Amino acid sequence: MRKTIKLQDLGCANCAAKMERAIAKLDGVVDVKINFMTQKMTLEAPDERFEDILAAAEKAARKIEPDVAFLR
Repeated sequence: MRKTIKLQDLGCANCAAKMERAIAKLDGVVDVKINFMTQKMTLEAPDERFEDILAAAEKAARKIEPDVAFLR
């Protein structure tokens, strides 16, 4: 499954790149792209684990940018 999630309060392009690298390392992530300009993340992961992986991605992102919110 590939899904685009709107991000809120993403502070800088450097933080977006760090988040992208951290999320890409998560088990089950097929592909992830974070665009700072559009404040969107595209995440691809297996359908049956997508919600768990998305939750783990949000947790990883908050370690880098504590104010970021994933709008679903």
